Amino acid sequence: MNDWTNLADAARLGGWVIYPLTVLAIVALAITLDRAYAFWRFARMPGLADLRQLPGSLPKQHAFSRIGQLLRDPRTPLWRIETRVEAAAAQIERDMSRGLWLLETIVTAAPLLGLLGTIVGMMHSFKLIGGDGLVNPSGVTGGVAQALIATAIGLVIALVALFAFNFFSRRIDRLMDELESFANESLSDLRLASESAGLPS
Repeated sequence: MNDWTNLADAARLGGWVIYPLTVLAIVALAITLDRAYAFWRFARMPGLADLRQLPGSLPKQHAFSRIGQLLRDPRTPLWRIETRVEAAAAQIERDMSRGLWLLETIVTAAPLLGLLGTIVGMMHSFKLIGGDGLVNPSGVTGGVAQALIATAIGLVIALVALFAFNFFSRRIDRLMDELESFANESLSDLRLASESAGLPS
């Protein structure tokens, strides 16, 4: 219970800057949870058995299922399949990247808001010091505390958002590499079967 009291005191000392920082923290957390669910549900690497049974073994919106549906149409010419696979891969990358631009913005905005809180707190402290000669020690230390708390909270939010952004960005790159390898291998098999059957590609 004492920890919650300390957090409440810290938020009170942080001043008005705490409110936009709280909004940024909630948005960053929501985006992180949303992307974590999206990658777990629609972008995790399927097993070898699932790849052989595409597209029926995975959810319809799964990245590999979306590509696999395009590779299982024997009536479509190979050049058309390649074009549709490239378009689908670009769309998958956009879908998986949804909201990451906002996470990247929070990485920059949170420390700046914390810095703004620092400036406001220090201005408040200097105003008390430069008054009529009577210095209120509690007012000065309160202004310094506001400055330090706002900066600390802004940096913590930025660090968490930065780790999440880098993780999801790396995961997208890996997903696209896996999709490219899967599509190239499947297209090679289709091209070989087409040449063996004497059909034009």
